[in-house]
Amino acid sequence: MGFLKQNTPVIDFEEWSKGTRAERIVPMARHWAEVGFGTPVALHLFYVLKILAYVVVAWVLVLASTDGLGGFTEFSSWYNEPILYQKVVFYTMLFEVVGLGCGFGPLNNRFFPPMGSILYWLRPKTIRLPPWPNRIPLTKGDSRGPVDVLLYGALLVMLVVALFSQGTGPIPELGTEVGVLPVWQTAAILVLLALAGLRDKVIFLAARGEVYGSLAVCFLFTGADIIIAAKFVCLVIWLGAATSKLNKHFPFVISTMMSNNPVFRSPAIKRKFFEHFPDDLRPGRASRFIGHFSTAVEGLVPLVLFFSHGGWATAIAAFVMLVFHFGILSSIPMGVPLEWNVFMMFSVLALFVGHSDIGLGDLSSPWPIVLLVVVAGTVILGNLFPRKVSFLPGMRYYAGNWDTSLWCIKPSADAKIAAGIVAIASMPAAQLEKFYGSKEAAQIPMYMGYAFRSFNTHGRALFTLAHRAMAGYDEDDYTLTDGERIVSTAIGWNFGDGHMSNEQLVAALQSRCHFEPGEVRIVMLDAQPIHRQTQRYRLVDAATGEFERGYVKVADMVVRQPWDDTVPVYDVQTPGPASSSGVRS
Repeated sequence: MGFLKQNTPVIDFEEWSKGTRAERIVPMARHWAEVGFGTPVALHLFYVLKILAYVVVAWVLVLASTDGLGGFTEFSSWYNEPILYQKVVFYTMLFEVVGLGCGFGPLNNRFFPPMGSILYWLRPKTIRLPPWPNRIPLTKGDSRGPVDVLLYGALLVMLVVALFSQGTGPIPELGTEVGVLPVWQTAAILVLLALAGLRDKVIFLAARGEVYGSLAVCFLFTGADIIIAAKFVCLVIWLGAATSKLNKHFPFVISTMMSNNPVFRSPAIKRKFFEHFPDDLRPGRASRFIGHFSTAVEGLVPLVLFFSHGGWATAIAAFVMLVFHFGILSSIPMGVPLEWNVFMMFSVLALFVGHSDIGLGDLSSPWPIVLLVVVAGTVILGNLFPRKVSFLPGMRYYAGNWDTSLWCIKPSADAKIAAGIVAIASMPAAQLEKFYGSKEAAQIPMYMGYAFRSFNTHGRALFTLAHRAMAGYDEDDYTLTDGERIVSTAIGWNFGDGHMSNEQLVAALQSRCHFEPGEVRIVMLDAQPIHRQTQRYRLVDAATGEFERGYVKVADMVVRQPWDDTVPVYDVQTPGPASSSGVRS
């Protein structure tokens, strides 16, 4: 990796471009295994500076705006103050929902501009995606109107108001003289987040409502219940994420993430994470060990944090969890959920170390238990029925198992999208061409993206199903684009696309762009339910609707190489009386 220049594969472009898609992925996958995406060092430093800016601004803003917390360097006097934690929750929610957190910048393939979110959600006529338009009154439609802009803007204003407010006074149970923010402010933020989210689920997901919204609920309680409830939420996040990693996909995430890790720069070290470089790029022993070990850490150590009440047990468990999150943070993973990891590190100190003496015996009401049941129940439902629950509230972070899609788009459809929707960012291919200087130069990062997708187990299925999606058409007429990239352009935010890049978004685009049959063909692949070893898929034409469905087996995907697009499909069905079933290769 160079400081300013990306480290790209050295290939004979003319010969390489003559190969099939699978053949062109081979050198990209081998390059990724040794180098990762080849991100310039300067870009990684940019993200490091962004993390530092997030921390410093929070440090200065919260302490300067809150009376009674002490000086900036008097860490021991304020790190466990409830109002400080509350303000950090709201500050991070604001940071995320504005668009500065997850999904920001070039490591999320967002170049011009590096963010969407606020640039879209304050703009009328952009696309919105209500979660239950046929069940919740006053939420139908897919065009952003004045009400949507007002709700989103009011949420931002209310978050800022909370950040500059003072505490309510002493809370003896928590040993604080400052207290917490007025309950009405927390309630107003939650109501606005809920209303905005019912009109557009993307805003709720972008605000990381499953984390910061759940923690905000804790501040509706009183006394020690505030801390106990917040500990419950953190516990569910860790245990839920660990549970979701009990699958065959997660080692593939580890090998992909470690090969892209900017700390481990030696190609020789990165090759160790694969079975046998360069021919067998399935996860090697090191990846499997790290996957199993980190899952055990995430699933067991938080229990020690929760049930220990100070002393060496708490100190060791806290240190382990700090190292755990720093390990993720230092890898600068694609999608860049960086601030979330910093926040969880702070939660370890503020809640579990700073209030280690508060436990279940201090409960004064059943409400923290109710919150635990709701949050944990959502995680359970998300793992049993992943198509119904986004991988964010389902706590399936980094598990390698989430709904995905692949869009096969003709140039004519690309032009219709650019002309037909209200958007800030151009289509992904156009962004790459602008950034890299030409259509030919953009082919390399595009195929590096294909390699990244195919390193995950679902990538093998997506590229297999793409052949079926384009059957009867010339595949050379299409550009294949991740659903996440389409979502990024169309609605302004993406971090896991499956619950945004589905039939709802297709209908919104079709009503604006009027695609012809065959112009846009989409592969939609559901995540694996925790109790099954299969993943359902749908093939959809934007103009005519679904034309095939079936499933693939996880066992068939994990034994294949990244470039292998011959995954068998099962129980193939087509709409209407002509449907068929069986096994096809």
